[in-house]
Amino acid sequence: MPANKQVDFQKLGSEVIATELAEISALQNRIDESFTAACELLLDCKGRIVVTGMGKSGHIGGKIAATLASTGSPAFFVHPGEASHGDLGMITKNDVVIALSNSGNTAEIATIIPILKRFGVPLISMTGDKNSTLATAANINLDVSVSKEACPHDLAPTSSTTVALVMGDALAVALLQARGFTAEDFALSHPGGSLGKRLLLHVSDIMHSGERVPKVAENASVSQALLEMSKKGLGMTAIVDGEDKVLGLYTDGDLRRSLDKNIDVHSTAISDVMTRNCRTTTPDELAASIVKMMDDHGINGLLVVDENNKLIGAFNMHDILRAGIV
Repeated sequence: MPANKQVDFQKLGSEVIATELAEISALQNRIDESFTAACELLLDCKGRIVVTGMGKSGHIGGKIAATLASTGSPAFFVHPGEASHGDLGMITKNDVVIALSNSGNTAEIATIIPILKRFGVPLISMTGDKNSTLATAANINLDVSVSKEACPHDLAPTSSTTVALVMGDALAVALLQARGFTAEDFALSHPGGSLGKRLLLHVSDIMHSGERVPKVAENASVSQALLEMSKKGLGMTAIVDGEDKVLGLYTDGDLRRSLDKNIDVHSTAISDVMTRNCRTTTPDELAASIVKMMDDHGINGLLVVDENNKLIGAFNMHDILRAGIV
C-alpha cells in the first residue's frame, strides 16, 4: 500500500508519546505496599532473580533481567516455552521468579506455575489484570495495567510494554540504592565499555612516566625547554628543582604568548616565562573527574605529582581520548 503523503507523522508520533506518558504517570500511584513487598523479597533473595515472559513481554523481561544484573541484583531471563522443556532446571528454591504477562493468562507461563509452587519458589507477577491466573497465583502482583495502548486499534503492545519496563526499572533502581551499589560497582560489571573506562581508569593508568615525562631545570633557557617539549610530544614541559619538585609549567600556549613579547628564546630563562603555581593532579585521581576539571579551566595537559609535589608523570587530552574516557 503506497504511503499517504498527507499523513502528519509528527502529530501521530506526538500522540503516541502523550498516550504512553499518561499511562506511566498513572503507574506512579501503584508504587504501593505491593511494590515494597516485592523489593523486600528480591533484596532477601539468596539465589538469582529469574525473569520470564512470552512475546513482547518476554522482550521487556529480558531487558529487566539485564538491568537487574548490571545494578547489583544477579538475574537472568528464562523463556517460558523452553522452561517446560527442561529449562526449569535452571531455577532453584533459593531463586525468585518475576513473570510478565499483560493478560495474566499466558499459557506458557500458566504451565510452569504449578512447578514453581511445588518447589516453593516465590513468584512476583507483573500483569494488567489483577484477577488473572498469574496474578492470583503469585505471592505478589504488581499492577502494570493500562487504560489504552498507543496503537490506534488498541491491540499492539505499546503502552503496556512501556509501563512494564518502567516498573522493572523502578524495581532495579530501588534495589540498587538499598544495596548501596556504587558507581565503581557499576563500572566493574561494565569493564569493556566507555562507562567502565570512565569510572575505573585512574590518572596512573593513562599518564606518561619515567623518561617520557617532559621536564627541564629552572635555569634552562626557553629554547632548551622547547627542545624537551618537541622530544616528548605532550605540548608542555614541567620545570623542576634539583629534587624534581614542580616549580612551574610551560606549554604551547605559553610559547605563543612569549613570542608575542618578542623574547629571545636562547637567552631568556624558562623560569622567567613559566606558569607558576600550575594545576597538578595525583595518580590516584579518577581520570573522568580530571577531564571535567580540564574542560572547566581550558587545560590541555596536566602534570602528575606525589604527596611531596615531586613530578611523577604527565598526560594530555590526546591520552584521554586514546583511553576512550570521552
